[in-house]
Amino acid sequence: MKKIVLLFVLSLSISTFAQKKDKTLITIDGKKTTISEFKRIYEKNLDAIDNDEAKSVTKNLELFINYKLKVKEAYSLKLDTLPSYRREMETYKNQLSAPYLQDTTYIDKLVKDAYFRTKNQVKAKHILIRMPREASPKDTLTAYNKIFKLREKILKGEKFETVAAQFSEDGSAKDDAKTGRKGNGGNLGYFSAFRMVYPFEVAAYSTKIGEISMPFKTQFGYHIMQVDDFKESKGEIEAAHILIKDKSDAGKKIADDIYNKLVNKESFEDLTKQYSEDTGSKKKGGKLGKFSEGRMVKPFSDAAFSLEKINDFSKPFKTRFGWHIVKLLKKHPIKSFDEMKKGLKAKIKKSSRMQLSEKAVVNTLKNKYSIIEFEKAKKILDNKNLRAIPKDSLKNTIISINNKKIAQEEFINYIRNRRHLPVYKLFEMFKEDQILTYYKENLIYTEPEYAYTLKEYEDGLLLFELMQQKIWNKSSNDTIGLEKYFKTNLSNYKTDDLKSVKGQVINDYQAYLETKWIADLRKKSSIKVNKKQLKKLIKFYGIE
Repeated sequence: MKKIVLLFVLSLSISTFAQKKDKTLITIDGKKTTISEFKRIYEKNLDAIDNDEAKSVTKNLELFINYKLKVKEAYSLKLDTLPSYRREMETYKNQLSAPYLQDTTYIDKLVKDAYFRTKNQVKAKHILIRMPREASPKDTLTAYNKIFKLREKILKGEKFETVAAQFSEDGSAKDDAKTGRKGNGGNLGYFSAFRMVYPFEVAAYSTKIGEISMPFKTQFGYHIMQVDDFKESKGEIEAAHILIKDKSDAGKKIADDIYNKLVNKESFEDLTKQYSEDTGSKKKGGKLGKFSEGRMVKPFSDAAFSLEKINDFSKPFKTRFGWHIVKLLKKHPIKSFDEMKKGLKAKIKKSSRMQLSEKAVVNTLKNKYSIIEFEKAKKILDNKNLRAIPKDSLKNTIISINNKKIAQEEFINYIRNRRHLPVYKLFEMFKEDQILTYYKENLIYTEPEYAYTLKEYEDGLLLFELMQQKIWNKSSNDTIGLEKYFKTNLSNYKTDDLKSVKGQVINDYQAYLETKWIADLRKKSSIKVNKKQLKKLIKFYGIE
């Protein structure tokens, strides 16, 4: 019953945002409600009403007045000050405002870029110079100059792989004397969208084949890159393999014997279970799941993607893991843009690149708003014990956005538990956070649909709490009242046993309490209906 009433409450909710020229339809205790407010709710519910009687303009207006009276009562009881209500509204505001913090044009571009980079692979190598997580401007400059000099070495003729093996701070580039592992010289093989951190991906798809990129920054530090190849992706495949870990000739002999058995039509799955030493895939007949080119070590990837027909299998080949035979199970070519668009957009929204969309919104707002930084107040940023400054000394305005003034104290509160970045970066983050906060606070004035929806939820939540207090709890807890109601209306039920029809009686009792309560609200309120405008509405909809 409660859920049904709440849905009804939410569907009847209204907004106070209407056109200036709207005529007044009803006035309750001096507060006017316009025609457009009623029409918005009435028209919203028309499709859900399946009979003409329920579509009656007059009857819907009466329900509308009842609703307005309930909401008015909720505010008079200060239910909007309840901590639970405020928490719920804050959560909902954040959810509702989220789409407005996205630059849809920018997101569309990200989706198109992601599709292009899914359809096409790039092969690249890189050199990395790391930076501390809390890098100062000096740290940043030092790393940039160091990698810029490495770039000059390569441009003057030194081999990229040699410079990478000697100077790159990506450990995989160097030989490992302890394990005997050969370094990759910075070679990353082929990759596509979402495989690398976003700035690295952008650099890879922006650098021409053979060229050395300018230094660029990621969360790891500064990189330079050389692109070796660019080709259309073969999509993904599903494959299975048999692994013999012995990398010697003895291991090769076992692999060759298995291969001959396969040629003689023995079952790949059975041979996998009998011989494979990959414990992770052995019980599954060697199945490895879906993977793209470049996801596996190069010899394995080359062998798997060279298979043309489903159920084809390779000759034995060697990787650093041992000897393999791989079998092609299924091909998954790249789908069309229309087929992939929705999935790519969802993937983007879950990835770090979504922050770029929000950044685009912030940059737009920076140009739109009047933003002033107060340099005198900003001098607190030079204080080494910034977070220990007494609150009484933090009352000056540090930023203003249009007419909103933001005090130093708000900045200190923002950075109190943020100690992983330099203060100057934290100030920029704070400023952008305040710009977005101001934008969200003003959405009710700039975005009518947002305002309508927020008001619906706000009033619906209040009314739910009000109904809980006035009707639902009373009908459940007032056993004496329930029994009295049952005995008074015994003729409506086919039994004198309350327990057997208790659910039905509770529903009827709730309706009785609500009717009585509404009558009391109407008695203590002054309600005026503009009959002239009501007649126009009835004529317009053709339903009295």
